[in-house]
Amino acid sequence: MLVRLLYTSRAVDHADSGAVNAILQQSRQHNPAAGITGVLCHSERLYLQLLEGGREQVNQLYGRILADRRHTAVTLLHYEEIRERRYAGWTMGQTNLDKLNPGTLLRYSALPAFDPYALSGASSLALIDELMAAAAVLGRA
Repeated sequence: MLVRLLYTSRAVDHADSGAVNAILQQSRQHNPAAGITGVLCHSERLYLQLLEGGREQVNQLYGRILADRRHTAVTLLHYEEIRERRYAGWTMGQTNLDKLNPGTLLRYSALPAFDPYALSGASSLALIDELMAAAAVLGRA
């Protein structure tokens, strides 16, 4: 059974390129064997990550994320059983939300600043879908 999980968290330290690259490298190294695909969206202090894969594998990974000391305030935004993946071609895509056009964010949020805690799970999924459609995500596997 496949599931899709979307969560947000705050970076303990600034989510600089080194921290983001470490998360991406770890994801791209371990996700293929676990059958996990997804996208990591980040800003200076925030993460929004979508994971897809088998229920057991995604749940185990989410448990490790909850214990990861690089994150705080980990909040589950969306979890669902799915028939097929949306992001099957991405071991872990990524996008920097600090570089997004504020108009894109305004389609999904009340303010033109990225705050995943203020977005619904559905709005967050729609934002990620738009980023994917616009090829604003890097790291295709």
